[in-house]
Amino acid sequence: MFQQNVSLKPFNTFSLEAKAGHFKAFNSVEELKEALNHRKGLELLVLGGGSNILLTKDFNGLVLKNELKGIELVRETEEHYFVEVQAGENWHQFVLTAISNDWAGIENLSLIPGTVGAAPMQNIGAYGVEIEQVFEKLKAVEIATGEVHTFSHADCQFGYRESVFKKELKGKYIITSVTFRLNKEPVFNTSYGAIKDTLDEMGIEELSIKAISDAVIQIRQSKLPNPEEIGNAGSFFKNPTVDKIDYEGLRAEFPGIPGYQQPEQKMKIPAAWLIEQAGWKGKTFGPIGVHKNQPLVLVNYGGGEGAKIKELAFEIQQSVATQFGVELTPEVNII
Repeated sequence: MFQQNVSLKPFNTFSLEAKAGHFKAFNSVEELKEALNHRKGLELLVLGGGSNILLTKDFNGLVLKNELKGIELVRETEEHYFVEVQAGENWHQFVLTAISNDWAGIENLSLIPGTVGAAPMQNIGAYGVEIEQVFEKLKAVEIATGEVHTFSHADCQFGYRESVFKKELKGKYIITSVTFRLNKEPVFNTSYGAIKDTLDEMGIEELSIKAISDAVIQIRQSKLPNPEEIGNAGSFFKNPTVDKIDYEGLRAEFPGIPGYQQPEQKMKIPAAWLIEQAGWKGKTFGPIGVHKNQPLVLVNYGGGEGAKIKELAFEIQQSVATQFGVELTPEVNII
């Protein structure tokens, strides 16, 4: 039923060596249910694209690899397309499929690594767009019972880079498909980051969802290392949110500190700025380090150990807390 002693190096974008005591890839909900029935109390780890995980040691339990595939337009209205996507689909390939079909709304989320199933768990976002803005519903198998449940937008309790699946339902469900509500009439979002400047540099005169996607891809490729070349899991830390009064105090001491207005008298501070100001950008420690172009990205140049990357992350957290009094929270799941 299960493979034994399987290397997880091909299944995590940090390219870290770790062994799974038991391993099974599933291609259908029935295969998933059968695997759960034969689990026999083994600790469980579910992998999609392995792009948001830091493996610090061997995993002696059961690793299930989600390989559910399929993209289906299930219905449409005058304004929207409703598209059900299986959880094992590659996220960026789905974005490209949406663009080729003129399904608008996720073009700003181009080139985010990982699978579709991880997208609502993390409420992934980039350049002014988050999954919750296009989310309709999802289906998930309850691990304890094997039953399939449907979760609405409200059920998911979306927040900044989080959902109910990272809080009280963490480790209790396996997402099998996600249905998105995509637009027939695009609403172009070009105000965030360098999108507008990049479109100008590319000589784009007429906006389209493909043009925005191309701009986002160009920006991300210029800033972020390709996991196929340098092991990484993208942004390692969340951007911290602080009370506005605390932000004003920080700005008095550090006049250059950027901040973005949030609801409820909060301000979001870019974690990358804090890490760079604390002196970590481009630092290397043997085979691991902090990326030279994007200090939010921790990297494995080859042969690094997950435990050492975890130690580095902790040192960065301590350094930023000491200098700024701001706590950084990992976005990556540490196993």
